[in-house]
Amino acid sequence: MTALDPALAAHLDATEDARLESYLEFLRIPSISALPEHAGDIRRAAEWIAAELARIGFEHAEVSETPWHPIVYADWLHAEGAPTVIVYCHYDVQPVDPIELWTTAPFDPFVRDGRVIGRGAADDKGQLHMHLRAAEALFATRGRLPVNLRIVFEGEEESTSASLPGWLEANRGRLDADVVVISDTGFFEGNVPAITETLRGMLYTQIDVVGTPTDLHSGSYGGAVENPANALARIIADLKDRGGRVLVPGFYDDVEPLDAAARERLAALGFDDEAFRASIGAGPLQGEVGFSVLERTWARPTLDVNGLWSGFQGEGSKTIIPAHSHAKVSMRLVANQDPIALFRQFTAHVERVCPPGVTASVQLLGTGLPVKTPLDHPVTRAAAQALEATFGRAPVYIGAGGSIPVAAMFQHQLGLPVVLMGFTNPDDNAHAPNESMVLANYETGIRTICVLWDALGERTPEAGD
Repeated sequence: MTALDPALAAHLDATEDARLESYLEFLRIPSISALPEHAGDIRRAAEWIAAELARIGFEHAEVSETPWHPIVYADWLHAEGAPTVIVYCHYDVQPVDPIELWTTAPFDPFVRDGRVIGRGAADDKGQLHMHLRAAEALFATRGRLPVNLRIVFEGEEESTSASLPGWLEANRGRLDADVVVISDTGFFEGNVPAITETLRGMLYTQIDVVGTPTDLHSGSYGGAVENPANALARIIADLKDRGGRVLVPGFYDDVEPLDAAARERLAALGFDDEAFRASIGAGPLQGEVGFSVLERTWARPTLDVNGLWSGFQGEGSKTIIPAHSHAKVSMRLVANQDPIALFRQFTAHVERVCPPGVTASVQLLGTGLPVKTPLDHPVTRAAAQALEATFGRAPVYIGAGGSIPVAAMFQHQLGLPVVLMGFTNPDDNAHAPNESMVLANYETGIRTICVLWDALGERTPEAGD
């Protein structure tokens, strides 16, 4: 793997202060996509990015409209014979509650103990800014890029990416590419460089159990009619057994077990179960029997109740049989599981185990497809080599228990392989107060991106432009 071009290194060293100030300026824009009162800030962030892309040297930089928040697009396509890469990041951020736990105002970022602290510092404005600065360094030192880049920076990722599927479909003509590189992931425990090879998908549902048209007096009717809250408890009890195995028929039919090589990679990580337990203040760890903690959180599907409500919930007592009860239930899915097919199976199971005297129905609230990165893809291999060349050690390959629906959109809508190369420290407090990015990750990550683009363009410092 080619080391960082000395001219690039010198440029990055000389521009470090200006780069940090630009980073902080970007973080000061409160681009919270979920809150309507910040719609103007979202647009301001999009316009800030588009102006930067144009200034740096990209072409066709635009704030592209969607039904909700805009997507920023730009490209540079003059590296003849080199691959074309779509770079995806998102510029929207999470709300800041609970505000009282922040050290300072969330959108008044600052540097402390080698970290940039502020909302979006890691997820995902910091990583987006890294891509801007890497491209800027290449344009500044050479006047061109070694690869063809298409930029897709989204403003709704923290709010379900509702507009992205339609935008991808409408813009197919300018999204021709060889691969998508997504920088919205991070490093492994201990801040070890990592490439994320799997993301779980999602099936989110709501169970509604209905009995009588109105609440009933529990003294007058208790013992004579089915209680929807009791019925819901029985339904939930029939979703999983005590060994953590989901009881929905067919739930595991398409689950692909880990192969020996994947199990070896997990074992080599040296994950500390007890430290993990202690870090979240949990009791003895639970889950599907026969699988390690990392297998359960990365490579096995799950089913969890996320919310329950029914009947009287005020202070004191009110003796009723509630007319209805509800539960929100999510399932994390792994490769080959189809959320729509599983929704039908889940609904049939809920209806089958529902006690007589009440009716149960299931609402579909959301889905996301699982993603698996091809480890033998040339860009995956090049990303691993670039990380090793800049951070000084080979990356580990990890899974993510959560979901990045946009990755599945690129894979399934555009048919493109996705490489998940992120740089955030594991203790970044993403979505929480005092979110932070380790500056060493940020600075070295910029250099990693430059090395990766050079490797994909098959350029060496001696080859010239």
